[in-house]
Amino acid sequence: MRRRPWLWIALGVGILAGGIALGLLAILQGGPTTDGRPGAALYRAHCATCHGVTGRGDSWRARLLFLRPGNLTDSKAMVALSDEALFQMIKHGGSTFGKPGMPSFGFHLTDEEIRSLVAYVRTFSAPQRH
Repeated sequence: MRRRPWLWIALGVGILAGGIALGLLAILQGGPTTDGRPGAALYRAHCATCHGVTGRGDSWRARLLFLRPGNLTDSKAMVALSDEALFQMIKHGGSTFGKPGMPSFGFHLTDEEIRSLVAYVRTFSAPQRH
């Protein structure tokens, strides 16, 4: 068997280029501004990586991992979920609600933090005031 050092070099360069591209995507995506509303910082820390900055479920991480997080801006879907249902989904994860990719945050967030997160998530599907 012949050694092909150029193949290993090309593979290494490809992996390095892919890592740089992913890093640039993460920088360009940025994050939501924490506008002082309760729950905004929690959303940025725990939810934006999958649900995206705007709540549409279109983050680069979700696309890269072939995930389909819920679109928090879909008013029809959000109206169908009570605050208690959202609270339970965030606290215990989505598997009991048919959303197996949604992790549980009950060990990381207090009940009060989850309630403020639910209130903040509701702002994504609220009618826009002009």
